[in-house]
Amino acid sequence: MAPMSSSPSRTPSSLWDARFALAGLSAVFLFEMVDNSVLSVALPTIARDLDASAGSMQWVSSAYSLTFGGLMLVFGVLADRVGRRRTMLVGLTLLAAASIATVAVSSIVELIAVRAAMGVAAAMTTPGAMALAFRLFTVESLRIRALTVISTAGLIGLAVGPTVGGLVLLAAPWQVLLLATAPIAVLAFVGIRAGIPEDRPEELHRTRSLDVRPIAQPLVASGLALKAAAALATAGLSFLVTLQLQLVRGWSPALAAAGALPQVAVLLATGRVVAPLVQRLGPTRAAEAGAVAVVSGLVVFSALARFGYPFVVIALALVAAGMRVVGTVAGHNVLAGLPQNRTSVGAALVDTAGELATAVGVGIAGTILAAVAGGAVAAMTSAPGGTGRVQAATEVSGAAIACLAAVLVAAGFSFARRARAVSAAPTSSVSDRH
Repeated sequence: MAPMSSSPSRTPSSLWDARFALAGLSAVFLFEMVDNSVLSVALPTIARDLDASAGSMQWVSSAYSLTFGGLMLVFGVLADRVGRRRTMLVGLTLLAAASIATVAVSSIVELIAVRAAMGVAAAMTTPGAMALAFRLFTVESLRIRALTVISTAGLIGLAVGPTVGGLVLLAAPWQVLLLATAPIAVLAFVGIRAGIPEDRPEELHRTRSLDVRPIAQPLVASGLALKAAAALATAGLSFLVTLQLQLVRGWSPALAAAGALPQVAVLLATGRVVAPLVQRLGPTRAAEAGAVAVVSGLVVFSALARFGYPFVVIALALVAAGMRVVGTVAGHNVLAGLPQNRTSVGAALVDTAGELATAVGVGIAGTILAAVAGGAVAAMTSAPGGTGRVQAATEVSGAAIACLAAVLVAAGFSFARRARAVSAAPTSSVSDRH
């Protein structure tokens, strides 16, 4: 068996040539998506076990998202300065340690602290995953395929996570779900260590200040707005579906997790559609179509889910199909609009938009739930009229999140039109001179 190399080929000519790197990078995206999706199905169980209120329950998710989103730009700049591979390996080590610390949790405050620590570690790893995948190849078609591969791992994890989490809760305590992050971090560490070369000094960016001017680039701004809209709607829907199925319909965690299986089916079925769709519509138009599907799914849930589970299925399917496209294209557009030596910052911008939007989505839902239903989660549905109040909270939350997501989509459309106008301007000026 050949020894593990720290200097693999720098220019793979196919996805197979980059298989170790892609496996490690896919594991990073798998963690990012599985972590929150697994946690969502366990929230009612955690709340009952730790006697948590609705407000503190939302902070279990938001503490991770806020630290993750708030520090990604900082670590993105650091990665572009000291090395993307090095920063990711350190972050993965910290992530495994934070995951193992879950075994010591005995209160909701301790859990929130552990989740915040995991967010810090994740902020060191996730931006580098997209940047390194983008930098592996020089051919755009291979870049798109590589981003599709790693985003597929993440999106399937997003869909499968609740199902696996619900089944695990039948036989094991909820702490096991968070401990599962440790082996994923180890897999990512091994794959990246074996398949990603160390950064060359000339590839690093030496500017000391945090430059956010690239956000003003129309193509970058469009990708960020659409990514934020999709993340906002997806996080909000995941949180609300969990509440509705378990607290309103009375489903067990395992049954509620099985209720998310339509999302898995759509993610798998649309896997071969993304590349042809992007080729036919172009990256920007494909991302816009995906964002519209995501927002539409949230609208369907908030307006029609009370009339039966089939409407929940439709909502989940629309969101899954939309995220499948947006997850690949929005990130590519942002990175394509930036210089080569700023890819880590670009990836950090994408993930910052997604994580902050996730925190906002969960925060809106949790705040409205606390205001409308009130009290500890365990006592919500047992109180007179409690089930109706929870249902009303999910509908109001869904409508509020849908409106905000629609505003972000409209902004994304506007920036995309401006980007197309800018790219067409040189051609028009040449033809006018002739």
